Amino acid sequence: MSRAAEVSGKLALLRAALAEAGAQAIRLRGTDWFAWATAGGDSSVLLAADCGVAEVLVTRDDAVILTDAIDAERLRLEQVPPGFTFHIAPWAETELRDTYVLGVANGGIVLSDHPRLSNGTSEQPLPASLRLRRMVLLPSEQERYRALGVDAARAMSETLRAARPEWTELELAAAGAAALWQRGIQPALVLAAGARRGPAFRHPVPTTEPLGARALLVFGARRHGLVANLSRGVAFGTLTDDERNAQADLLQVEATGLDAVRPGQSLAAVYHALEAAYRHVNRPDAIREHHQGGITGYQAREIVASPSTATGIETGMAFAFNPGFAGMKVEDTFLLGANGLDNLTLDPDWPATTIQGRARPVWLEVA
Repeated sequence: MSRAAEVSGKLALLRAALAEAGAQAIRLRGTDWFAWATAGGDSSVLLAADCGVAEVLVTRDDAVILTDAIDAERLRLEQVPPGFTFHIAPWAETELRDTYVLGVANGGIVLSDHPRLSNGTSEQPLPASLRLRRMVLLPSEQERYRALGVDAARAMSETLRAARPEWTELELAAAGAAALWQRGIQPALVLAAGARRGPAFRHPVPTTEPLGARALLVFGARRHGLVANLSRGVAFGTLTDDERNAQADLLQVEATGLDAVRPGQSLAAVYHALEAAYRHVNRPDAIREHHQGGITGYQAREIVASPSTATGIETGMAFAFNPGFAGMKVEDTFLLGANGLDNLTLDPDWPATTIQGRARPVWLEVA
């Protein structure tokens, strides 16, 4: 599917949402929705911001990129495919953007992913049905995701194979970020932990502490708006018997959760499967130490699995679960296809074991 055809299909979905809500316009501010609507376009400049330097405005008759004169030509040449017009405001007169939207809406309802009070008019949230459609990825999106997963996995393996115990966590994170950037991937998340902090913290924001005998690296790797999530560990020396047992238990927990990912099931069912698996390996409290992941795509976590998440699982959705305990963690990004789960972030050269028919990564042991 060409980008133009993908955009056309998505504009049809947006206009169906307009009709369903009786609204006049949809205003998409977030970098995630911008990427989705433009078939992989990137409106981000400040990577830490939810909203970029451009928006997408869709009405029954038009699809408009709202931006300013700083970025308009770059976006037109490099990020936005055919199918959109541009409304360009001077950078110092950003209020003209709101005035334009107000005129287009003509007093009608405006839906938005980031609803605000604009010129005295309250915008309304996007319908849940549209958010659900976004999570079911088109074949062209799946193709981009597969390419991203391959590159993200290679960046991870390259970084950890080069790592040394005297590196600091910040040096490991910096090497990981560089490996991603070299492949045209934005490091939306890079966590790194050494031997002490890995078991202590589930969100190990890197520090100046040396790695020591163990290192854990976590990526949220973003390209074309899609996010590939993966985690790997390296041991400088051999794993202890306790670590091997913990790793084996963890992979069994993960396998139970992955087996529960089936069309027609709910995310809650996956959570309860993981909960039962933790009990089975005598770690009943581990599920309360951190969320277990869920549906992924244009957000690292589109929806997190919980005991009450009723969202139904559909073919075409992507998933990233991250069970863990005792300094062990496993995480990859999977796509649910007609034949089950397909691991997008698999590196066939990384050490692995087979659990219930799936190749799952184990810790790299460096003598």
